Amino acid sequence: MRTVPQSGFTLLEILVAVVVLALGVIGASAVHLTAMRARHESLLLSNAAQLAAGMADRMRANPGQIDAVYLTLDYDAGAEPDPAAPAQLCWSADCDAAQLALADLYELKQQLRSALPAGRVRVCRDAAIWQAHRLRWECDGGAGAPVVVKIGWHGKNPDGTPRHDAQQPYAPSVAISLAGAAP
Repeated sequence: MRTVPQSGFTLLEILVAVVVLALGVIGASAVHLTAMRARHESLLLSNAAQLAAGMADRMRANPGQIDAVYLTLDYDAGAEPDPAAPAQLCWSADCDAAQLALADLYELKQQLRSALPAGRVRVCRDAAIWQAHRLRWECDGGAGAPVVVKIGWHGKNPDGTPRHDAQQPYAPSVAISLAGAAP
């Protein structure tokens, strides 16, 4: 009896092909998740920059209230309750410069709370906003130092839980120095 050569694949070849395909799918999924995380961080950074620039513009428009009202802002949305609305929001009635500044702070707190997870904003005088190649929350408060709007947020772990690292606490992600206002 004559043997006829068989054509096709062996079970081992099929298993190797399935393993290679599975590794490719897993690698593509990991790359996709990394890209999604980077896109989300980019969105948060863009939101923070817009909030800081908007606050700087409001302070430039109301420079008489920088020392009296704006420099009092240090709000942590993750640790503090929802901000209370000021008595006068200046949307439908006339108000003075101090009331307008308080309404600005309230609106910024509301925007921060909705745009950034566990966000924090601080307005202060600071001549040295960098420390060890990172932005810092502390302010030196010097009288001639520029006014700075600092915004940051707690990131998230890959499983979605908030990231809290006691060894390396989060730093501001955006710091905008106010130009055009007298120190």
